[in-house]
Amino acid sequence: MSEPQPRPTDTQAAAPALMTRREIMLVLAGLMLAMFLSSLSQTVVGTSMRTIADDLHGLDLQVWVVTAFLIVSTIVTPIYGKLSDIFGRRPLFLIAIALFLAGSIASSFAQDMVQLAAFRALQGLGAGGLFSLPLTIMGDVLSPRERAKYQGFFLAIFGVSSILGPLIGGLFAGTPEILGLHGWRWVFLFNLPIGAAALFMVWRFLHLPSHHERVRIDWWGAALLAVAVVPLLLVAEQGRVWGWGSVAAIACYVVGALGVVAFLWVESRMGQAALIPLGLFRGRTFAMATVLGVFTGFGMFAGMMLLPFILQIVHGMTPTEAGLATLPMIVGLMISSIGSGQVIARTGRYRLFPVVGLGIMAAGYGVLVTLQWDTPLWTLLLGQLILGLGLGMLMQTLTIASQNAVEPKDMGVATSSATFFRQLGGTAGVAVVFSLLFARLPDTLRTAFGRDDLRADLAAAVQDPAVVADPGNARILDILQRPETIGEALNNDSSFLNTADPRLAAPFLDGFSTATTTPFWVALAVVSVAFVVALFFKAPPLRQKSAMEEALERRAAQAQLEQDGSIPGSMAPPVTGSIPTVRSAGASEPPAER
Repeated sequence: MSEPQPRPTDTQAAAPALMTRREIMLVLAGLMLAMFLSSLSQTVVGTSMRTIADDLHGLDLQVWVVTAFLIVSTIVTPIYGKLSDIFGRRPLFLIAIALFLAGSIASSFAQDMVQLAAFRALQGLGAGGLFSLPLTIMGDVLSPRERAKYQGFFLAIFGVSSILGPLIGGLFAGTPEILGLHGWRWVFLFNLPIGAAALFMVWRFLHLPSHHERVRIDWWGAALLAVAVVPLLLVAEQGRVWGWGSVAAIACYVVGALGVVAFLWVESRMGQAALIPLGLFRGRTFAMATVLGVFTGFGMFAGMMLLPFILQIVHGMTPTEAGLATLPMIVGLMISSIGSGQVIARTGRYRLFPVVGLGIMAAGYGVLVTLQWDTPLWTLLLGQLILGLGLGMLMQTLTIASQNAVEPKDMGVATSSATFFRQLGGTAGVAVVFSLLFARLPDTLRTAFGRDDLRADLAAAVQDPAVVADPGNARILDILQRPETIGEALNNDSSFLNTADPRLAAPFLDGFSTATTTPFWVALAVVSVAFVVALFFKAPPLRQKSAMEEALERRAAQAQLEQDGSIPGSMAPPVTGSIPTVRSAGASEPPAER
């Protein structure tokens, strides 16, 4: 006769059950929709921005539309992470999606560029959560090994959006009217069905156990983060226009530096309640992963932003064609991210991937620094493929390392902090490469026009009556009449190269291509430094359970001890044995993977 089974205690009965595999997969589908929405919005708008600016009569203001979205989304990224640790992931994620959709609707009805910049800032309020919360929620519901497998597919979503974005943006921007609205306005309205599906999936299926505690909210830290970051991002975006030594630029340097100092002081006083707890950086793994994330962001955005310019200007492609020509980078990223995720999921080892990934990225930039205006297109495509193969090994691995290095209660702030610093690195990369490009361009253009072979072809073209009579050559012929304007000829408009005689366009293409080698050399140097740093990267073993499982087991075990009456709740010791012990951010780490 079987023994009677013990009745579950009140604590066990009340403990929330873990999510089933079906529920997890449905949640992941919703997260993928949200990430697809956020990444697609950037590539779609980028392709159609020229048409939007022309229609709203504000071509000189288009940079503020991009800057407003970038600044706001960067600032709120760590705020979402911290608030989600306090109030739960689900409400913050729903708010992020709702804000993004509200900004999309408002942007579609903008009447001028100032309104569009304001509405894109509203979109950025939601985008900051869409960037970081999906990876945080993955950390809640999946163990690190499983996470590595699925994060590769999340990066594949990023790759697909990078391909579809230029195509969709070009399609809408090229259509005069759809259902009574200008075609470009559907660039923003296109977000609504995708966002609605993501909103429903998250609302219906994402139910994570919450554990509310009475905590302080770091409002001062949030405000000072804005004071520190906004001036530095502004000068990074506008410094080339203002002048790096101008009064506006110097004011941004001073305000940003004071903001950084004040932010660090407040965070040190707030301790664990800080927006970005400084104690996280006492852990070697988290600190090293953050540094490598900054370098990775620099290298990633430097290439991703500069290569489309080369494809359009040097190789004469349309924005849509240039988007398709970035396919090798996306394919490389997808292959290596999915492949490395599968290896991590099976072996639990990940230390080697940052080293190998950065080494491959350096090889990719090694190819790109050799580009010249007459270099075959396949060389550029090969460099992109190699660059993508390296990136795919880095992005998910560094995120997993950051999440694995902190307690479950800090999962949100750790993930959002890693995303925040990677975005800062990317912003710095974009600012540096374009500043170097346009700083070098006047000299390289003058040098190109001094080359004997190009001058001979140029002289022959100018003597050709058919060339002189062709309206497509008028802009270059006008520039040749005023040689002092050659250095600034490509600063505002390069479209005249698309219709010009190849002999007239050659010096411009040569000068532009030569100017891009300096940014590529800088990116190569940054990635090489990161490669050396990665050699010292320590990788503690991946934990076997998800953050949600660890948190529930610890709470259930502590509640059981309190219920037994042997130990008062406030004096309960840490749970050991079968329950995983999660180290604090500043504690010594277990032996790292060799």
